[in-house]
Amino acid sequence: MTVLVAYDGSDPAVAAVEYAIEEHADKEIVLLRVVEIASGMTDAGLNLIQERFREKPEKLRKEAREKVAEDISDLFEDAGLEYETAIVFGDPAREIVDYAEQNDIDQIVIGSHGRSGVSRILLGSVGEKVVRRAPMPVTVVR
Repeated sequence: MTVLVAYDGSDPAVAAVEYAIEEHADKEIVLLRVVEIASGMTDAGLNLIQERFREKPEKLRKEAREKVAEDISDLFEDAGLEYETAIVFGDPAREIVDYAEQNDIDQIVIGSHGRSGVSRILLGSVGEKVVRRAPMPVTVVR
């Protein structure tokens, strides 16, 4: 079984990692870092970024893993667990679900930023969108 943890470096994302370590220590854990692309970017601009990513995937994966390692590697080391890191570009909710579908992910764990009211309506909620779109179970950690 493989568990995907959406990781953006925020406190809620760290809480999601801690939850995954506690509840899914016997499973493969993948930390997915989504680099958000500006919503006004043209398809050509997005294609250029994705092309550059394909040209240097090992370098970018290494950089993403190093950034994640700076943030939370102690949590995995203390638990004696290993993890994988993946990086994608685009809209976070869409990319999380797409990655999960394309990589046979069994469970998604995502942190909640806890927005409510007008803020939630105006800004939307990545967690809420993932819950609505994902065909596999999603755990939202507060």
